[in-house]
Amino acid sequence: MDHLIKVQDMCKVYNPGENEVRALDHVSLEIRKGEFVAIIGHSGSGKSTLMNMLGCLDVPTSGAYYLNGRDVSSLKDNQLSEIRNQEIGFIFQGFNLIANLTALENVELPLIYRGIGRNQRHKLAKEALIRVGLEKRMDHKPSEMSGGQQQRVAIARAIAAEPPVILADEPTGNLDSASTGEIMDILRGLHDLGRSVILITHDNEIADQAKRVIRILDGRIVEDYYNTDISAQEA
Repeated sequence: MDHLIKVQDMCKVYNPGENEVRALDHVSLEIRKGEFVAIIGHSGSGKSTLMNMLGCLDVPTSGAYYLNGRDVSSLKDNQLSEIRNQEIGFIFQGFNLIANLTALENVELPLIYRGIGRNQRHKLAKEALIRVGLEKRMDHKPSEMSGGQQQRVAIARAIAAEPPVILADEPTGNLDSASTGEIMDILRGLHDLGRSVILITHDNEIADQAKRVIRILDGRIVEDYYNTDISAQEA
């Protein structure tokens, strides 16, 4: 497999000087295409900062970040915005759906920014909603759906244009156990289809469902291992 992500000696420093905070402290890692990776750490560990870097939502103070072979660590805001739009599908804990739009319209919205024509984006949005089991809820607005259903709309929105990277930030944080199971099943299914899935979490049980676990503490990677239980089941 080729490398999808390559991070070299990345640092993110806030308030440089005497009272500086090193949110990321010389982090290096590689993620291959098609991997299902969980990045785990408690609040303040640096995992959210790392997610912001991997998602091109922020740039490092120093070090390099290659996404699909391109160094994106020093790009300007408009260039980063284009990469986010084309390369990364985001799933957030808070769903981030627009209240007065239907599920179908919410999924279509980012496809408009990609410049996809009306008929094609309607087709892609419908296919994505069917994939997450919401074929009967396409015309419902967020207020008419459960939390689990809203998160499935958010997943459909993230995958509709088939971006190379699915970046899920605490995607089950606001959900009950049944909905959590459904969302994790969908993420595993996306991985089985060849998608690259990066899951940010503080929950060990969630992290253990990924094939690879990267643990971060005080801005540094302290563990990076493959889940042998999952590997054995799939062998």
